Amino acid sequence: MIRLVCSIVAIVLCVWKVFNWAWWKPRRLERYFRKQGIRGPPYRLIHGNVAENGAASLEAKAKPMNGFTHSIVPRVLPFLHQTVQKYGNLSIFWVGGNPRVDIMNPDLVRDVLLNKFGYFTKMKPNPVVKLFVTGLVSYNGGKWSKHRKIINPAFHHEKLKLMMPAFYTSCGELISRWNKLALEGSFELDIAPELQSLTEDVISRTLFGRNYQVGRQIFELQTEQQDLLFQSSQFAYIPGQETTATLLLWTIVLLSMHQEWQEHAREEVLRAFEKNQPDFDGLSHLKLMSMILYEVLRLYPPFPLLTRFTSKKAKLGEITFPQGVQVGLPILLIHHDRDLWGEDVGEFNPTRFSGGISKATKNKVSYFPFGWGPQICIGLQFALIEVKIALTMILQRFYFKLSPTYVHAPHAVLTLQPQHGAPIVFCKR
Repeated sequence: MIRLVCSIVAIVLCVWKVFNWAWWKPRRLERYFRKQGIRGPPYRLIHGNVAENGAASLEAKAKPMNGFTHSIVPRVLPFLHQTVQKYGNLSIFWVGGNPRVDIMNPDLVRDVLLNKFGYFTKMKPNPVVKLFVTGLVSYNGGKWSKHRKIINPAFHHEKLKLMMPAFYTSCGELISRWNKLALEGSFELDIAPELQSLTEDVISRTLFGRNYQVGRQIFELQTEQQDLLFQSSQFAYIPGQETTATLLLWTIVLLSMHQEWQEHAREEVLRAFEKNQPDFDGLSHLKLMSMILYEVLRLYPPFPLLTRFTSKKAKLGEITFPQGVQVGLPILLIHHDRDLWGEDVGEFNPTRFSGGISKATKNKVSYFPFGWGPQICIGLQFALIEVKIALTMILQRFYFKLSPTYVHAPHAVLTLQPQHGAPIVFCKR
């Protein structure tokens, strides 16, 4: 009899937990946010809005884009785009039974990323994501501080200078391969895997002093006893490599689309270095190239969406968040917001950054491709130096344009990628 009662109680508790997660809690939170003026697509049992989001993405990917437009939001984040259009700059998206409040207001974005009171922490990666992304990008609190302190010295100005030979070697090997392909004058190749290999090689050389193949073997042989070193280096090996390759890829694609800017960039490079190897100090004076990279990062940020999680009850402006709610910062949508960037928001216009990022954004947090505030990406300068060296060496030696087979179709995987690859035609200078 006692066993039967215990079994019934256990079943009732399980049913209640499922009911609470799948129905009662979402409905309660939906009412809670609606009272504060925050709305979104209605919650659907079990899956929330995930199925609708997936269907919208599949539909968007199946349609061809209108030429080489940079207005990519409806294709990359179609469901979120529709949600913001319908419900405004504060809206809810349901990830299963858990709400994510998406914020488009730069002042609120600043408060989330500044995180003065420790309300907003990084999301814990799910097991699948954890296979690819770990280390600093997923740490919070004391663990983040500890690892940041370990890694910080490696990215000081003087240490970055010491990495220049590794950058030269990796980029030089890429150029040598391409020179062989250019023996007949011009050649075509998909730059996506090429740039992936380049950035992997740079990370391996700077991290382990070995090329990519040897570095990968070392990386895979780390033991549990070396966990601290492993996870600290893993932060750089995967997110660092992925974001840098993505930035360099879209820069080459956009300079292939906009030949006048490619020529301006080449003129600046040749004035600064002629045919010589780019030096550390000279790279910092490539103002036009910096403007181009900033604009590429605005239009094609590596990560379209940044998320945070309320670790405790939080106040954000006039909004109160209960503990355990996701907060979404849609980088791509904010970077493409006409109200923030003006009528030419969908155009490739590097001159908007001629006075620097602060002037372009009017000191608002409307531009954060690598995050913002105390937890801004530690490898930002590393990535920009690597991209500038690679781009300088390519511009010194090659003209390039889009292949006739190129199809402009950006889509979000882990990062923002060209769905059909990036075939580019290179011609020796």
